[in-house]
Amino acid sequence: MPTWHMVSFQDSASPSMEQLISFHDSTMSILITVILTVLMTMIFISSCKLTDRFLLQQQNIELIWTVAPVLVIVFIAMPSVQVLYLLDDPSSPNLTIKTIGHQWYWSYQYSDFPAIQFDSYMTPSTPLTQATLASARLLEADNSISLPTLTQIRLVATGADVIHAWSMPAFGLKADAIPGRLNQLMFSITRPGIFYGQCSEICGSNHSFMPIKVEAMPMKNFLNWIEVCA
Repeated sequence: MPTWHMVSFQDSASPSMEQLISFHDSTMSILITVILTVLMTMIFISSCKLTDRFLLQQQNIELIWTVAPVLVIVFIAMPSVQVLYLLDDPSSPNLTIKTIGHQWYWSYQYSDFPAIQFDSYMTPSTPLTQATLASARLLEADNSISLPTLTQIRLVATGADVIHAWSMPAFGLKADAIPGRLNQLMFSITRPGIFYGQCSEICGSNHSFMPIKVEAMPMKNFLNWIEVCA
């Protein structure tokens, strides 16, 4: 989860987020190189007395500043297309979960286990809970989603009243939960842990109080949880 001193992304917990972070880093390196190159060129032109500042045309320079941006865009577009393909890869899931956004809480249904369905409300914050390290203010939920690691999971999101958005930054996931429509998310969790997200669509006065809490665990522990809940 994010902490007060973080200036970058959360630690990734899925292959999708790893690809997104890699794409961000590569794109930022290209952009920084372009910015520094342009800045150094401007400084050189303005400070060097031997520069012909009144040059009207030069075919070689025109060719370079036309082809170079095209190459930069190609280097940015290729990994971008790869990431988009991985995010929308319609592989066969091992587990399907349906999430429904309400004003202002989430409902979850395990499609493969019809007996398991529950609502998830934010746990009210008190001075006692805020003082404990185990409590995350405005992110704790009374019922968390239990999911297995190293498993292909499909999450289907929809809304019951207005448009919500199911967002989990550590997994690199965000999808609108729209009434009358099903949006699909495919992901796999790489490590056990507790992960937090929130509704990222302005859905009303209590929009800030729709946390998402996911408990990722090994498959053996997940099957034991299924037996207890079913």
